[in-house]
Amino acid sequence: MNIEQLKYPIGKFQIPESVSPQDISNWISIIESAPTQIEAAVEGLTDEQLNTPYRPEGWTIRQVIHHLPDSHMNSYIRFKWTLTEDSPVIKAYDERLWGELEDGKNAPIGMSVQLLKSLHARWGVMLKNLSEADLEKCFTHPESGNLISLKTMVALYAWHSQHHLTHITSLKERMGW
Repeated sequence: MNIEQLKYPIGKFQIPESVSPQDISNWISIIESAPTQIEAAVEGLTDEQLNTPYRPEGWTIRQVIHHLPDSHMNSYIRFKWTLTEDSPVIKAYDERLWGELEDGKNAPIGMSVQLLKSLHARWGVMLKNLSEADLEKCFTHPESGNLISLKTMVALYAWHSQHHLTHITSLKERMGW
């Protein structure tokens, strides 16, 4: 497996050309089920296994687990801003540096799994109640200047959930765990 396949085991995110209500429903289901799948994927792993990078020069499984609620909390807040403000400029953050902080590198994963479960349950309630007009609302990303719609964000975070889940499950498969 080459480094690109290790980085993007399900492929890079592609902004969908068209989005149906069924697509939105499917993506919401993926987001809602992700914490349980993540929890199952890491169940029984030792500290040594949790501290194993999923690819050369990549994060450890532990860092991936802590990254998920960091990233998804930021997204959840971006949804709230976008739903309550007129095309807000969101706050960017350096996820790489966040992953190097002590809580991202060494904390027990249970707290992040629980946080992810609670966050996704609440996020699911929000997502299921978005109107088509809500899904068209956009925020501006400060680094790219791009307007990003909430419907794109639903697709992105369904992909993001599966992307990192597959980092974990692929590593386990490669290592025979």
